[in-house]
Amino acid sequence: MFVYKFDVLETLKESGYNTTRLRKEKLLGENAIQSLREGEMVGIIALDKICRLLDMQPGNIIKYVDAKDDQKALKTM
Repeated sequence: MFVYKFDVLETLKESGYNTTRLRKEKLLGENAIQSLREGEMVGIIALDKICRLLDMQPGNIIKYVDAKDDQKALKTM
């Protein structure tokens, strides 16, 4: 499964894109913003916009982790 390497909303905020600006300028939709808040993956179009806003490649933002490894980590908590 894919996970974010960092807090995307916080990084956008540090780059001058708070959630109000993202909504007002229609840079990201409400569903994408909510997904980012919850740590859920956004769609490919939203990811494309995030890459453009942060001047990053997708691989700088997300990474793949084996779901089995993730389940093992949850069980040990």
